[in-house]
Amino acid sequence: MQIRGGRRAIARSLEICGEGAPSAAKFLKREFSRPEVVRSQDLSALDRIRPLNSNAAAIAERRTPAIDDSIDRVMTVAAERACTQLRSKWPKLSAATLSRIANAIPLLLGLLAFTAMFTTPGAIILSILVALPTAFRVWIFVHSMTVSVDRPPLRSFSALPDEQLPVYSVITALHHEAEVVDQLLSAIERLNYPAEKLDVIIAVEADDSATRAAITARRHRVPITVIPVPPAELRTKPKALNVALRFARGMFVVIYDAEDRPERNQLHRALKAFRLADDSLVCVQARLCVDTKTSWLARYFTAEYAGHFDVFLPRLARLGLPLPLGGSSNHFRTATLREVGGWDAHNVTEDADLGMRLARFGYRSDVIDSTTYEEAPADVRRWLGQRSRWFKGWMQTWLVHMREPLRLLRELGPHGFLTFQLIVGGNALVALAHPAFVTALGYDLIALFSEGCNSATFLRIVLCLMTAVPGYSVSASLYWLGLSHRGILKKFGILICTPVHWLLLSLAAWRAAIELTTRPHFWWKTEHGFDLDSRRDIAIRALLGLEHHLSELKRTGQLPQIWDDVRDSALNRRRIPPAAV
Repeated sequence: MQIRGGRRAIARSLEICGEGAPSAAKFLKREFSRPEVVRSQDLSALDRIRPLNSNAAAIAERRTPAIDDSIDRVMTVAAERACTQLRSKWPKLSAATLSRIANAIPLLLGLLAFTAMFTTPGAIILSILVALPTAFRVWIFVHSMTVSVDRPPLRSFSALPDEQLPVYSVITALHHEAEVVDQLLSAIERLNYPAEKLDVIIAVEADDSATRAAITARRHRVPITVIPVPPAELRTKPKALNVALRFARGMFVVIYDAEDRPERNQLHRALKAFRLADDSLVCVQARLCVDTKTSWLARYFTAEYAGHFDVFLPRLARLGLPLPLGGSSNHFRTATLREVGGWDAHNVTEDADLGMRLARFGYRSDVIDSTTYEEAPADVRRWLGQRSRWFKGWMQTWLVHMREPLRLLRELGPHGFLTFQLIVGGNALVALAHPAFVTALGYDLIALFSEGCNSATFLRIVLCLMTAVPGYSVSASLYWLGLSHRGILKKFGILICTPVHWLLLSLAAWRAAIELTTRPHFWWKTEHGFDLDSRRDIAIRALLGLEHHLSELKRTGQLPQIWDDVRDSALNRRRIPPAAV
């Protein structure tokens, strides 16, 4: 295995950047720290340093490569175990063991859908299958409002003082993210959780020198551990997260993406949810919100996320059904996450897979009322790459868990099994089948006007319209409800693009089905940091938030007075009126 920059690059990247520390950080393995040159002007300090004799210096020089070599081996073994830990423990729960024939099933089903649409019986069956996910979404929305759900009794607790709060690990996996590192770390530093209780771990690909340089080029207000991830068997986000999870010290752990900006109180909200519930609640999902507005595709992304995370997922959680987790802002009980095998390094939507696996192990997931803001891909190329990866991962997840359907039915229960089929499998099926409906509709309309009407043609036209129109309408209605929940109904006009969006989804799904047969574990990297307008708006909102926070401190008398001149007298200080409390 070749690691660019030599073996010592990994050892030098295992670091902790302490409070106020610049880039030249201390080694994680402190017992192996090298002596540093003293730069103080106090020359007496130099006299107190015992100089190394020539033999000791030679021994230290010989030991340094050995230390670097041992750290390199540790990280290489950690990366290899991160790739194989789930496959070794539960082979049937890992996408690594899917055969080529299994990976070809989604593509074959898509081709079968095209064939079926040109026969009347096939069109009827396919129309029913495609309509089921739409009907399920309607049922979830109506049922969650009319049925009272039995939940475990809530625990009572008192608020913990800062010194009694548990250590909270914050993990993020970065690859070619130098442009947004400062934004990410600033967002983490704004979390209102005690700095000494934060365990921030950044997993960076070992050969990504630009991102590591961006991390070490800034000063940090919280301790940060940088973990270099060797390019072992795979180069995927779940592999990097598994490596970082081995180093996590926290009782709870949260995952953030490179472009994430969580609300300040999110860790406290998640901790409150865990403390209120029993031990069966092992994951809470924060709501994700896209605030990119540079293109119609990004604005549609905003509506889509609002409908999914603010409307649909909370109602699934209310009914106690399995949650297909989002890839960011998932808060876990660390011990349980390790118990179930962490993330599947071979699944390119490790989040949805993990949500289903937690449900199979008998655990619950929930949604908390806290938001993480994200950047959406604003152009078709980046959007298509990201969405095709999502579809490929959903296909992998469906194939993995459907290896033993009867066992899955027993573990999830009838309602959970139905949810899995219609959400994870249904998303992919609808996207693959949609072009068949559009093609058949166009063909039959041409035949209708050129050859006249016959019963079979008319029936297929009706089936196409009765399937597509409700699908468009339910999607647009769900997104409208999400925008209404967010208070941004002025953006609802973008929902007129729903048919075009569905065609793009179909293109992404077909690309995913083909890629699943050729490059099943390839991770299509989404680039971030290109939306300059949104980044400027983010900076303005951050400054306004700081101004509001300082004003609140001043109003309550918690803002200390700073005196520039020691000659300021007590008389001058008494002239300042006390702050109103």
